[in-house]
Amino acid sequence: MVQINSVVERVTEAIRSRSDGLRSDYLQRLDWAVADGPMRTALSCTNLAHAFAASPDSDKARLKGLQKPNVGIVSAYNDMLSAHQPLERLPALLKQAVREAGGTAQFAGGVPAMCDGVTQGQPGMELSLFSRDVIAMATGVALSHNTFDAGLCLGVCDKIVPGLLIGALHFGHLPFIFVPAGPMTTGIPNDEKARIRGLYAEGKVGREALLESEAQSYHGPGTCTFYGTANSNQMLMEVMGLHLPGAAFVNPNTPLRDALTIAAGHRVMEILADREAFAPVGRVIDERAIVNGIVGLLATGGSTNHTIHLIAIARAAGLRLTWDDFDALSSVVPLLTRIYPNGSADVNHFHAAGGMGFLVRELLDAGLLHDEVLTVAGRGLRAYSEEPALADGGVRWQPAPATAGDDSVIRPVDAPFASDGGLRVLDGNLGRAVIKVSAVKPEHRVVEAPARVFSDQQAVLAAFRAGELEGDFVCVVRGQGPRANGMPELHKLTPELGVLQGRGQQVALVTDGRMSGASGKVPAAIHVTPEWVAGGPIGRIREGDVIRLDAERGELQAQVPEEEWSRRESIGGVSEPQHGMGREMFANFRAVASGAETGAITFMPGVATAATAGEAISSHGGAKP
Repeated sequence: MVQINSVVERVTEAIRSRSDGLRSDYLQRLDWAVADGPMRTALSCTNLAHAFAASPDSDKARLKGLQKPNVGIVSAYNDMLSAHQPLERLPALLKQAVREAGGTAQFAGGVPAMCDGVTQGQPGMELSLFSRDVIAMATGVALSHNTFDAGLCLGVCDKIVPGLLIGALHFGHLPFIFVPAGPMTTGIPNDEKARIRGLYAEGKVGREALLESEAQSYHGPGTCTFYGTANSNQMLMEVMGLHLPGAAFVNPNTPLRDALTIAAGHRVMEILADREAFAPVGRVIDERAIVNGIVGLLATGGSTNHTIHLIAIARAAGLRLTWDDFDALSSVVPLLTRIYPNGSADVNHFHAAGGMGFLVRELLDAGLLHDEVLTVAGRGLRAYSEEPALADGGVRWQPAPATAGDDSVIRPVDAPFASDGGLRVLDGNLGRAVIKVSAVKPEHRVVEAPARVFSDQQAVLAAFRAGELEGDFVCVVRGQGPRANGMPELHKLTPELGVLQGRGQQVALVTDGRMSGASGKVPAAIHVTPEWVAGGPIGRIREGDVIRLDAERGELQAQVPEEEWSRRESIGGVSEPQHGMGREMFANFRAVASGAETGAITFMPGVATAATAGEAISSHGGAKP
């Protein structure tokens, strides 16, 4: 048996200890719900008749009898977004698979799915982060009819998978399997895409050339192939034991993708409450699974969005996670992949070079992952060191390759790209922030320069176009936190700041907003908390103040004498009313959202009370006395 790394064990124990009461309450409510037995037995005849009125006769007979399991399907399908369009076909495959296994499946409900790629730099982006909690609540509504014995969650992208999982954890007594759609096939090389974006930012090519480049990159059904939040989601669902092994990065609409979908329908029938392999989602997600997720994120250079989402997911399972846990683990988890924007390869190259199976085995053998965990595969995490293949019309699992197929994309633990995970916490008189340094060259990891202060990314872009961003500087963009405007991602800054860095300027970004999986070669202190509108010290910065961002030492400091700094008042910090694109409907979300370090949660304001996600768990929809 492999000895678990001492830091991994220490962080796991710290989460377990600080979560003790919260987690105990959650599990107690989960146990109460399981003890109540099959959900439909609590329904009256009128309730039950409504629940199967439109079902096919064969399913209706099973639902009437109450003895056969019924599975709820919750999907983020829509046909505008490439990542979710392939989900259209999956419910039919899953329903048939569940029937073959002796049960029934019903489409319980849909959840919204918005794309940050479409809304980037637009007013709609200000709904993006809060869409996660809308999705969680929509999942709760879909499952609220109390007619299901298990669930199948279909989703892929940025806020969708965290939202689905948070919603599922509110029904933690039920087993859930997450069913992905897979990435689109590879388009133009990522280096070429980045080159055209840089040329456009400098005005050297026009919009027609840019659009043609983007269309060749995002060209068909499936998830965008760069390693942003969407693909980080898929990695997480696998390393946390909620996918079938190897399901994350199989392309859509292929025989293997369909076979994996069918296998998920079969498998969910094997992990029900009355089966030996019972795997309720509230026990699959424990402190060990959360740590496994962080380790996977660090080892792959994944999206910084998960320094927010994993905290919210953990909280939904009665667990208290902090940024310090990420920071401690990052010190011992090596970076094993180079996937764009941390390299030139995309997720298809990663999958072909060994993919998740190779990655999980390397981390397990190094004692960096917990193996003895509950998963939907039922064999601990070691099952996820295998990869799927077609066999006799179904799926068989086989060991992942013993060696990496391309060591420019993925490497073993004893020959990593970097000795640490490349995600660090910054502290100082500006508050706390996170920074992803896995794509930042060492010579750019420490920047000390005068501040240029902006209230939104459009103002930065205007200054760039006017040629006003000369010399070394730290770009401060404030008023971008959850309570200000919903914490939009600031991707549009990446090409322009990258151009300036390429000209030899020392440039850094400091913001209470997000950058997510697009965090790249420019050092960016993001998620600065407290945020500006909550009285955060980022509001004390004045134009020309020298700011030091030191990713090596973990410092974020305004180089202002302490006496002067303490006397300064925050400038502004009052969120302006927002209208248009539905933003006015989210005023209550902005008013109650917790800070980035506590998950930006809107339905547990402050995340400091004794309330837990588990308090919603019982077969009758409320806490037991």
